[in-house]
Parts: sequence; structure tokens; C-alpha cells
Amino acid sequence: MKNEPADSHEGRHYQFIVDSHDAGLRLDIYLARKDFGLSRSQIKKAADDGLVRVNGVPAKMGHRLRSGDVVEIERREPQACSALPEDIPVNIVYEDRHVLVVDKPAGMVVHPAAGHWGSTMVNAILHHCKDLSGIGGELRPGIVHRLDKGTSGLLVIAKSDEAHLRLSGQFKRHEVKKTYRALVWGNLKEDEGTIDLPMGRHPKDRKKMSTRSRRSKEALTRWKVSKRFGAATLLDVDIVTGRTHQIRVHLAALGHPVVGDSVYGNPGRADAVRDPLIRSKIKAMKRQALHAARIGFVHPLTGEALSFSSPVPSDMAELLELLKRHAKV
Repeated sequence: MKNEPADSHEGRHYQFIVDSHDAGLRLDIYLARKDFGLSRSQIKKAADDGLVRVNGVPAKMGHRLRSGDVVEIERREPQACSALPEDIPVNIVYEDRHVLVVDKPAGMVVHPAAGHWGSTMVNAILHHCKDLSGIGGELRPGIVHRLDKGTSGLLVIAKSDEAHLRLSGQFKRHEVKKTYRALVWGNLKEDEGTIDLPMGRHPKDRKKMSTRSRRSKEALTRWKVSKRFGAATLLDVDIVTGRTHQIRVHLAALGHPVVGDSVYGNPGRADAVRDPLIRSKIKAMKRQALHAARIGFVHPLTGEALSFSSPVPSDMAELLELLKRHAKV
């Protein structure tokens, strides 16, 4: 039997046959490698609800698989979204019946979470697209990837469940091309490089990510110098994987944290900047100088290759202009 989903009468039903090379894997790891649009948390919830079975028997996520095992998971219909539509302006870069690409401003949270139940991108999207409720899960309708609150730039939204399923697969297989512009502290010795450092939760601070985690996942970042300003450098950064805070953590591990990053950088570093205009502009930004500038993916329904770009917003542009004029900080 092929590793493909089959429709059932309730929700959607997926069935897989474990190959010999997957024998010995934990059930959660095995399912996380499959492309059927469910996140790890959604898979765990399905297991807790008895909707994940091995050879017809409900199974826990730690179950070790054997060759020939039949793994089944039922995907329930999405619950009605509890987030409320809000009339918040959205900068739309592209839109059709299935896909929406927006340019997120710095300071906006993507989806509701503790401490940010309103004024998020999800609230804005629900107002703009009246039929998004429930796509992709209760609190993240249409969201297939995210940007940190302090990061600006391009964000892809799915407008249908089928688009969400297929776009999620592209992100999971690392097929989506994402390029960021990052202003970092220091003058890098090389013109380009690769950071290949696995990442996971910080061993002591669960709100942070770290390259020294006890449970790490592959993380690969490529960077290239765009402009040098002496004590700061503008980089074009491509991420192959999409781990939480990946660029910020990797560049900090390289010894060149993103300017303005209060979590992974040194917040007091701006105080050492000699030029008062540049020092004041960095402090006024109140966010990391990181912008999602380009994104490319295959349209989930038509198969057309799509690519979009976004210029850096005014706060970063003004800082870069000051740096160009002064050359060294």
C-alpha cells in the first residue's frame, strides 16, 4: 500500500505501512515525517484522543514501530475558530482563491497565544477573508509558517484546507525558498558561509532556543554579506530549515547577533555606538533588525512557481542609510 491518505466518512483518515528502513522509529517521529498537514502538537492531540492506531490498536507516541505495521491516524474536521475578526489593515502582496501573501509589520504577533489574544495577523486575516474559520486548526486559520513578533516581512496564508495541506508539505520538505535581510553586529571575516548547528529548547529557559539543547533538531542557515559598515554588517540569509528563532540563534552562535535583538544579543551593545544618531535610531527600533525579504514556493493548486519580494521597512531603511553615510559606528 502506498503512503497516501484515503478519505473516510468522518474527517480524513490516513493509513501508512511501515517500511523496513523505518522499523524501530518512535511513532511520533514516524508520523512527523509524513506530509499530511498535521503539526506535532496536533498529532499528539490525536493520539491522546485515541485517533492514532497501530495494527488497529490505539497507540502512544513512544510506541516503537516494526516493519509491516499498519499505522492509522484520523484527522478530525477543524474546530470553529475562536479568534475574532478585527478590522486591522493588511498589506496584501498577492491573493487568489487559495493563497494569500501579506507583508507583516514588525510588532504584530502572527497568531493568538497567551498574552496576545487580539490584534494579531490571524484576527486581521479573519476580517479580510470571511471563509477562513477553522482552516489549519482552531487558533491559526490558514497559517502555514510564522514570523517572530519583532520580525517584519512576507508571510504566506492558505485560504483553503487543501491549500493548507499542500503548503504545509512544501515547508516540511524544505522546498520553500526564504531569504531574510539581517543587520548584525560586527564585521564578518568571510563574504559568505553556512551555519549547520542543531537547535532545540534552551536547557534552562524554555522560552528561548539554543544550539546547546539536550534535544536538538537539524538546523541549516546560509548567509552572504550584502554591505559592510565597519562594526555592523548587512546580510542576506537563506534558511533551509525553519526552526523557531533559527536566524537569531544561529547568528548569535556565530558571534554576530542581530542588531536590536534583546533575547539573543547584547541589549547594551547599542550604548557603545559612538554616533549619537545611529545609537538613537537603533534604540528607537525596539526590535531585531530582521526582515523576511523574499519567498518562493509552488502554488498548491495550480503548480505555478511563485516568488515575491519586499523592501526593508522604514525603520531598517533609515538605520541603513545612516550607516552608509557614516561608514563606521
